[in-house]
Amino acid sequence: MSNTQEWVDAVSRELGLKTPVDVEALLDLARVAAHQIERPAAPLTTYLVGYAVGQGMDPQVATAQITQLASNWAPDGPESVGPAQN
Repeated sequence: MSNTQEWVDAVSRELGLKTPVDVEALLDLARVAAHQIERPAAPLTTYLVGYAVGQGMDPQVATAQITQLASNWAPDGPESVGPAQN
């Protein structure tokens, strides 16, 4: 088990989280956001996905949807992204 996974597991226990965290998917999302948008977008994007999950959105759906949005983001804004789907 990686140190990152141990940290995520410890934080999850401390916060009383029941849903497992897909560390690989979130790190991929952060990487895409950092490179396609700009570095500060990475932690903010993962926070927003967590916020959506906290409001009831499926974690896998939220992560995949926003990874796709970030992947299609052009340097000057969105290329052709549709409205958010719930």
